[in-house]
Amino acid sequence: MARRASIPTRSNEAQRPPAWLLNDAERLHEWIERAAESLGVQAKPVSTTYSEALGFIEACGPALIRLDFNGETRFLAVIRGGRGSVQVLTTELAILRVRSDAVRSALCHLLEAPLLPEVDRLLNQADVYGYYRPKAVASVLNERLGVVAIQDCWILCIPAGASLRSQLSEARLFQRLTVFLAAHTVDSLLIIAAWWMIGQAVLQGRLDYGLFAAWVLLVMTRVPIRMLATWMRGRLAIDAGSILKRHLLAGSLRLQPDEVREQGVGQLLGRVIESEALESLALSGGLSGLTSIIELIIAAVILGAGAENLWLAALLVLWSALAGLLARRHLRQRQGWTETRLGITNDLIERMTGHRTRLAQEARERWHDAEDDTLDRYLDDCRKMDRSLVVLMSVVPRGWIILSLLCLVRTFLSGESASTSLAIAFGGILFARGALKKLTDSLVYLGVAAIAWRKLKPLFEAATRPDVIGSPDVSLGESKSRDYETVVEAHDVVFRHPRRAENVLDGCTVRIAGKDRILLEGASGCGKSTFMSILTGIREPQSGLVMVRGLDRQTVGSRAWRRTVAAAPQFHENHVLTGTMAFNLLMGRRWPPRQEDFEDAEKICREVGLGDLLDRMPSGLLQQIGETGWQLSHGERSRLFLARALLQRADMVILDECFGALDPDSLKQAMHCAQRRSKALMVIAHA
Repeated sequence: MARRASIPTRSNEAQRPPAWLLNDAERLHEWIERAAESLGVQAKPVSTTYSEALGFIEACGPALIRLDFNGETRFLAVIRGGRGSVQVLTTELAILRVRSDAVRSALCHLLEAPLLPEVDRLLNQADVYGYYRPKAVASVLNERLGVVAIQDCWILCIPAGASLRSQLSEARLFQRLTVFLAAHTVDSLLIIAAWWMIGQAVLQGRLDYGLFAAWVLLVMTRVPIRMLATWMRGRLAIDAGSILKRHLLAGSLRLQPDEVREQGVGQLLGRVIESEALESLALSGGLSGLTSIIELIIAAVILGAGAENLWLAALLVLWSALAGLLARRHLRQRQGWTETRLGITNDLIERMTGHRTRLAQEARERWHDAEDDTLDRYLDDCRKMDRSLVVLMSVVPRGWIILSLLCLVRTFLSGESASTSLAIAFGGILFARGALKKLTDSLVYLGVAAIAWRKLKPLFEAATRPDVIGSPDVSLGESKSRDYETVVEAHDVVFRHPRRAENVLDGCTVRIAGKDRILLEGASGCGKSTFMSILTGIREPQSGLVMVRGLDRQTVGSRAWRRTVAAAPQFHENHVLTGTMAFNLLMGRRWPPRQEDFEDAEKICREVGLGDLLDRMPSGLLQQIGETGWQLSHGERSRLFLARALLQRADMVILDECFGALDPDSLKQAMHCAQRRSKALMVIAHA
């Protein structure tokens, strides 16, 4: 499927799931996702509803759809969707076109089959036959099953962590860019041709109907060409922006904990601000820069060949080079201004975060120390940047007009050049002036984007870090483990934080079996949370061996490791995201959830003591919570984090200081739920 859909893969080795796996929907999902990862592609599980199934089939591709024929599991490989029919891949690797409504019938027949006898009886009683009966059956089924979810579908695509070039290529942005540049070039040539005809008529002193008709046709031809260029530019901006955001998000999620901790909140906020600049200014500046280069080339040809003035063409080239030098000077000034601005932002956020501490511990007369010096430095950087910006934006386009006209003075006074050549020269000068104005704007935008790139480069590098995939068939067998079998074991683990001289962990060894209950106590800073992050796979030790079910990380893979060992980190490292209660509970399980997931989530919430909260919420599990939704108390957040870890149904659960905000009765209730719902359990607490 990937090769037929032009998605690059890292391997040609075929993957086939074992027969017993086809009847286990959850493990089949896991196998397909890991098999796709081993090939270097991503299989994203998606769902649709009964009423939207036809539209989904016609819009999807490449996609894998699980079908059921007489109790036997089959898969349909859709290479490309389309209105009325879709392209599917046969077992002989040939492309076959199939009607989309036939695919929809095969996908929905299990839902429709139990209701068809009842629908037939209803329509028989209503005497609905003939031409209207199929439509009536479809209407009744859509009324009964319209919102029923249909799952077991996967969309095949390039992973978000793949290189930007491969993502842009897969989205066909290079082809769209070529079409955009070609359309803009044709539009510019049509403008010149239209003005050339008008100029010819004016210089000759007559305007015949044939010339006027040709001019009208040229102007009307510009309309669809201009629309095509504008539409392509919008598509490029939207698609490239989405790819850029997805790549930045992938890089953010792959940052190591120590890489995040060494930066303050203000620095992270600065990265967010710069990401907006990179997305908007790089795209607009890049496209404007390309079009300005095309226009400058056309202007040089007009001046050199059309006006027969090579001096003006050479002056245009030199003036464009001068614009580049002035833009480079402005970039240096803006770099200093950006560093000062982000430094002020970081200081402000840090002061706001620690405001109460400053009020209590810092003398009033020292609250605003160094603020005046910082603002003076910022104003000085603003002046330097503004001066360089004024020179770039004003001198380049206006200076070109002055110098180019001075070059024409001698030719005009001597009368050596014909009026036609002078007119063409004047037109070329004005056309070049517009191109230079567009060039200076794009250089400023690209300069800001280049500065933002330096701040965001670590995120781009983190996005392409290779992940540990593991074998798709590892640890997917039917669970027959006994209570005394080893779940997680660590031998002689050594870990040291970056730029630290001493080891946090030195020779740690532990073996945890299926029903073990472990209490890990120690003083603050002794390495308890670090040891938890190694067991969960967030960090990797400098030396030593960590295994789950007797297999190391390279064999199991990161995804399977995280599903084997789940954790609820400390309160300051755990978060309630803006979204529904169900999303915050099930985000570590699978998404989109199924009905049994909602039922399990509500059951565990009531077991940990969140039943009263669910009863108070108007929408229950679908209630919006977080910063812009229902506000949770400290204790409710703690129990939410506990429920989130238990809902992952991992072989081992680690709770890192999760009970500090609970009263004794709530603590007892939550602890009983954790012991009852966990296979192996480790609780980390202060000594």
